[in-house]
Amino acid sequence: MIKFKFKTMFSSLALTAMLAVASKFDASAQTTRTYYLAAEALVWDYAPSGQNLVHGGPIPEPWTRYTKWPKVRYIEYTDATFSVKKPQPEWLGVLGPILRAEVGDTIVVEFRNRATGHYGIHPHGVRYTKDHEGAHYLPAGAGAEVHPGGSFTYTWTADESSGPGPADPNSIVWWYHSHVNEPQETNLGLLGPIVITRRGLAKPDGSPNDVDREFVTAFFIFNEDSGKERGLMHGINGRIFGNLRGLTAKNGEKVRWYLLGMGNEVDLHSPHWHGKVVRYQQRSTDVIELLPGSMATADMVADNPGTWMFHCHVADHIDAGMLTTWTIEP
Repeated sequence: MIKFKFKTMFSSLALTAMLAVASKFDASAQTTRTYYLAAEALVWDYAPSGQNLVHGGPIPEPWTRYTKWPKVRYIEYTDATFSVKKPQPEWLGVLGPILRAEVGDTIVVEFRNRATGHYGIHPHGVRYTKDHEGAHYLPAGAGAEVHPGGSFTYTWTADESSGPGPADPNSIVWWYHSHVNEPQETNLGLLGPIVITRRGLAKPDGSPNDVDREFVTAFFIFNEDSGKERGLMHGINGRIFGNLRGLTAKNGEKVRWYLLGMGNEVDLHSPHWHGKVVRYQQRSTDVIELLPGSMATADMVADNPGTWMFHCHVADHIDAGMLTTWTIEP
């Protein structure tokens, strides 16, 4: 009996020690990822080439002379001096930078408002306290709105509920955007993606280690002129008529597509790939349904070389320029 109790006690102590070591290992594996974002005003060109790069010829009427509009965007900088802009992929277009985390990580965003309006950053999916919610309503937290010239440091946690579920790919996408006057500010261009990777499956930069390439595409009709047709910019990442460039993969690569919807009741979108199917919600498809504020993640093996159309399948959205091309290089 004494021998049994001793063995049991020893086993319990050993288990406790192992759990303590495991806990210490898990804690050490967690990372704080810091980003430096500024809200800045600029003039955005929805079609910088001046051409319909899908069908050829100039941008059609009524948008021909109306592709440039004032915007406010999230611009990423390399450090706390906010002096050197961090490059981002051409295909991100008007979107702010990708904010990344692995489950268990902390995301810190040092935000400066260099524009004239009152703005902030509200994240979807991650865990936050009231002060770091970044949304203006009563009761409002400290980070609900940042005045022109002001700054605020947001701290969010990528907990287990932030990450992929059992049937999801190993990373999923969430929105972030300004939320003082949310309809106005997302229409201005203050929006971007958060990508959360499953615990233990992230590269050092937070990106998933099971894919070769990632693309983020947001489908959104920007209303630039009080509903007049010439100001309804049917954009994919804020580009129209094929002017979103850089969606290029190599033959055989595994590509993860993050799809985002935003906007109004007219923003019912159905992204469609020519040339390949994707795996989405445990089924194969080449069309995914998006509602305003929605988020979807799909995987593809890019093994059909060529340049292919990628567009919203809503008929009048196609006519208004919500289309581009993507390429699989040989």
